[in-house]
Amino acid sequence: MGNKSFADLTWLARFLDQTPGDEQEGGPSRQVPGVCWSRVKPTPTPNPTLRLWSEEIGEKIGIKKQGDSILGGSELVDGMDPYAQRYGGHQFGNWARQLGDGRAITLGEVDTGNEVIELQLKGSGSTPYSRFSDGKAVLRSSIREFLCSEAMFHLGVPTTRALSLVTTGEDVVRDIMYDGRPAPEPGAIVCRTAPSFIRFGSFQIHTMTGDHETLQTLAEYTVKHHFPEHNLDNDDAIINWLNQIGEETALMIAHWMRVGFVHGVMNTDNMSIHGLTIDYGPYGWLEDFDPDWTPNTTDAGRKRYRYGNQPQIGAWNYARLLEAIGPLFEDPEKLYQALENYYEKFEFHNNKMWSQKLGLDEFRKADEALVKELISILGKVETDMTIFFRLLSEIDEPNISSLEDAFYDYENAPKEEWNVWLNSWWERVDRSPDRESMKRANPKYVLRNWMAQLAIDAAEKEDYSVCEELFELLKNPYDEQPEFEEKWFKKRPEWARNRVGCSMLSCSS
Repeated sequence: MGNKSFADLTWLARFLDQTPGDEQEGGPSRQVPGVCWSRVKPTPTPNPTLRLWSEEIGEKIGIKKQGDSILGGSELVDGMDPYAQRYGGHQFGNWARQLGDGRAITLGEVDTGNEVIELQLKGSGSTPYSRFSDGKAVLRSSIREFLCSEAMFHLGVPTTRALSLVTTGEDVVRDIMYDGRPAPEPGAIVCRTAPSFIRFGSFQIHTMTGDHETLQTLAEYTVKHHFPEHNLDNDDAIINWLNQIGEETALMIAHWMRVGFVHGVMNTDNMSIHGLTIDYGPYGWLEDFDPDWTPNTTDAGRKRYRYGNQPQIGAWNYARLLEAIGPLFEDPEKLYQALENYYEKFEFHNNKMWSQKLGLDEFRKADEALVKELISILGKVETDMTIFFRLLSEIDEPNISSLEDAFYDYENAPKEEWNVWLNSWWERVDRSPDRESMKRANPKYVLRNWMAQLAIDAAEKEDYSVCEELFELLKNPYDEQPEFEEKWFKKRPEWARNRVGCSMLSCSS
């Protein structure tokens, strides 16, 4: 294992073979009704150079470190049959009609013998779904995707994974904050992997256009290859399948809440049917604990995708998937069962996460008030979420002074309120919190935006050492790693408070 070339791999094209596709290969942006995909080749790049590589994913696929030209979109090997997927989606609550892979091209699926893994290049050129875009990606967004997808995996959060990052040797023009000041930036391509990149919107597009035949075909394909323990024989069987998608989605979002991750753009086309975090765009990590914070400048007004609203948006998006599958039902009223199941599963997983974060033996009804009060006090002054919960797992007595390093303005922290809460918690855990559980639930290191920005700043000067250091650090986010503590276990520096890329991001890539 781990020593093959791309040409030695066992490539499959199940999606192309078993779902309807576009008769035209490549071509300009256009509407492509009645299909699930369009064949398209990556756009060759002038100087593809492999910069970052995940040994874990390489080993999983069975290949050695290689492939500048392949991973940079300039070469294909026998067995690859690249395509872009067609899907629709609700964007910020509004139906956006046909969307699709505008800057992602799937090279194919690899059968490793243990599993089938889809390999996709993100930023590899235009497709029929690119609309007004060039289909390319810049180095900053590619670094953020590579580092975060791998960091999330090691945090225990369900996610797509990254194999590689390749710089392309060409500049890509982007208006980073949509303020009328476009500028050239270095281009890059990430190779990301997943069981599939089928989304909620993959089903929606067919239902919304009245194409129930293609909807049926896609559902049958999806269940056969990705949920083989299920079937579509009757309403109850379909509900069982949808319940699994709902529970995995609820679990993913509960994990987001646990570690302080904000996706930033939870459109239905960015929701994986595998319950995986997908499409790392304007994401962010809570620095101070503010449930109303969103990193996405496009969402700054409505804050639809703010941290505290993610569970509800998960339900809303899941409801849109249920509507999309509705035409397969004899009695669509049964879909309400699946939505109720989502809420029940999220509550279960979320309570379990709080139990682990606070070191409780179990989550009791009375603990709801303890958590509610904690969230309220955390929001009263700027408090670093990651540091607070990590220090909480280590305190020997219930006194706020033990948590001083978590506050940006300790002098104005409501110390009396904190000590009352800490004593209530201390009593609840019988003076002996489950510290191991707490340390497994409360990471010491997460990919804060300012950390990613330091890696980007260095990489744009041809220095990838910060990327590599963060990549290694975040493989063990729950470990102490004292050699990194002074450098990376600290609050957001003041320079990052209002800097683009740290406190605010756009969908620009």
